[in-house]
Amino acid sequence: MPHHWIPNSSPEIKESMMKELGISDLMELFSDIPRDLILKEDLNIGFGRLSEYEVRRLVKSILNKNRVFEDPPPFLGGGLCAHYVPSAVKAIVSRTEFYTAYTPYQPEIAQGILQAFFEYQSLLAELYGVDIVNASMYNGSTAAAEAVRMAARVKKGRKTVLMAGSAHPEVKKVIATWVSGIGLRLVEVPYKKSDGTLDTDKLSGLLSKDVAALYVESPNFYGAIEKDLKDIIERVHEVEGLAIVSSNPLSLSLFRPPGDLGADIVVGDAQPLGLGLNYGGPSAGIFGIKDAKEFLRQLPGRLIGMTKDVRSEDEGFMMVLQTREQHIRRERATSNITTNSGLEAVAAAVFVSLLGSDGLRKLGGAILGRTHYLLEGLKKIEGVKAPLYPEGIYFGDVPVGFERMAAKEIIKELIKKGIHIGPPLSRFYEERIRECLMCVSELHTRKDIDQLLTSLSEVIGYA
Repeated sequence: MPHHWIPNSSPEIKESMMKELGISDLMELFSDIPRDLILKEDLNIGFGRLSEYEVRRLVKSILNKNRVFEDPPPFLGGGLCAHYVPSAVKAIVSRTEFYTAYTPYQPEIAQGILQAFFEYQSLLAELYGVDIVNASMYNGSTAAAEAVRMAARVKKGRKTVLMAGSAHPEVKKVIATWVSGIGLRLVEVPYKKSDGTLDTDKLSGLLSKDVAALYVESPNFYGAIEKDLKDIIERVHEVEGLAIVSSNPLSLSLFRPPGDLGADIVVGDAQPLGLGLNYGGPSAGIFGIKDAKEFLRQLPGRLIGMTKDVRSEDEGFMMVLQTREQHIRRERATSNITTNSGLEAVAAAVFVSLLGSDGLRKLGGAILGRTHYLLEGLKKIEGVKAPLYPEGIYFGDVPVGFERMAAKEIIKELIKKGIHIGPPLSRFYEERIRECLMCVSELHTRKDIDQLLTSLSEVIGYA
């Protein structure tokens, strides 16, 4: 029987196609597969033939098993934190002219999306303090990996890349995966247990003329701001290496952007800029550079520029850089970005333009204030060490230790009370069973944080 979802599935069309192929049975197309491996009957999978209503009802029954944490919002950190997504952002990116993320090859019919990318590039370049930002990468981790590979191309012949030990463990794994096979040596730089930031003395001992780049995060995996970031960048430049700095874009509304401090390559994740959590993705990777010819020629991804129409003085937009493998670059391509996170980049541009500089500053201040309030409350709970690195300055994420219980047990008990914290640091470092991260954002009210503190006191037995 023909199926209304499967094209060319009517018996008449099948017979015509088989006649053209010179076969009498569809199974002849699978003649290279041993007969004993071919199933003789349909698999007993799925839920049988269901109507649209039955499918909706079944899916709803499954989704209803999920625990939703909205009051209070989740205190989960470790890379992604819950933020509010304005309805205007969702409404604008739902417009049909933005709703495809595919590469806009024909500028004459893609001016809307090209201008949106151009605005994204301009806004993010100003936020990160650099000259050039590309039209987005897949996410923050792959942007970091692309940055390391780009640094190796720019500093050809150098085989060592330093990575801050305080960087996100999963980002470090992505970098390690992406550089495997190209002859780079990754060396981790320890961080100070006093404030969670990079140990500059240890860094100096590892710097040499073989170092292509240093990758460092501020705020880092533990939420700590690198107070000596300018000094770190200058030390790397002394050996003519490149400084790659990853930053939470919202933190840059309060702290000096890495580009202003001398960073050669800046990266980040656009998730806090109106994208939501999306079950961990998709997101958009931020990638920026200073204006230097050797950097521009090695920039991955796409770059949108403004130009003028050849027949008039009208301004227009087009792709001015796309060093991809399927074009003239071939094996020397610096990127294979095609269906990237373009829609998310547009959402980030909409979010930033809606808030403006004052709104972003207020938002960053709200997060910083809540971080301070949470830390002050945690310090008052007996049996809790917060922050783990007491001299640090924290933004959003906070590292917390417990004296008597494993973090997983505390997380489990708090979930029973409708509160979700984490992740436990044992997820990344198996020996760190009594430590975890918490994250606060503009979503959390004083009441929410007080509820967390009270419930935590009850769980660990000091209430």
